[in-house]
This record gives sequence, structure tokens and C-alpha cells, in this order.
Amino acid sequence: MTTTKLVLESADVKKIAAAAEAEALANNWAVTIAIVDDGGHLLSLQRLDGAPALSAHIAPAKANTAALGRRETKAYEDIINNGRTAFLTAPTVHGLLEGGVPIVHNGHVIGAVGVSGVKSSEDAQIARAGIAALDL
Repeated sequence: MTTTKLVLESADVKKIAAAAEAEALANNWAVTIAIVDDGGHLLSLQRLDGAPALSAHIAPAKANTAALGRRETKAYEDIINNGRTAFLTAPTVHGLLEGGVPIVHNGHVIGAVGVSGVKSSEDAQIARAGIAALDL
């Protein structure tokens, strides 16, 4: 049996990036926005003026973790904050802070957005605004 797999196209990535940037700018938030495919591979990275240099490393890590884990990165942050610190030793998992949000279409993760630079809940707000532009 074969299955049709949806993928993010360049136009989709541009839509997400533009909407996420607009949300950040509307709130005067200096952030980095990363967009990845379902395998966690970087498709777009945008560091807005004034965003911390470290955010250019954290945003892609959040996006990667959200895509591969098939869930928001806040779930991992909560696991650790609730005492399961051993989770920090999980291999190849680096973006364990809120702000990574998977892009889900018909129950399938087709990518993720990771944002870093402001409060984690605000990072997630920006990511969700970007994803909302796809009208999934």
C-alpha cells in the first residue's frame, strides 16, 4: 500500500515565516524564527534585528525537537520541570524549552516552527501565528 505524504513547499515556508515575523514585529519582539520539515531539517532561519545571538541556535533546536518528537517542546520542558531530569540525557534532543510547535495536517506532522528570543510562551505564540497562516 502506498501513502501520499504532504510536505512543506517553499511557498508554505514563506507564508509561515512572514506571519511569524509579523506577529513578532507587532509585539516589538526581537526573535529568531526557524522552520523545519518533518525530519527536523532546516528550511528557513530568520534572525530579526536585535535578537540575541544565542537565539539563532535555540530556535532551530526547538523546531527540530518539535518535528521529531511530534509534540510541542513545552511538553518536554514540563517533564523536566516536574522532576524527570534524566530526560536531559536523551540523545540528539536539544530544544527542550517551550517555543517549538509542530505543524500538523490531518493528524500528520509535516514540519515545525521554533522561536527563541523572548519569554517561552511568547516564542510559542509567534510560532503558532506562523503556522496559522497555512489555514490547515
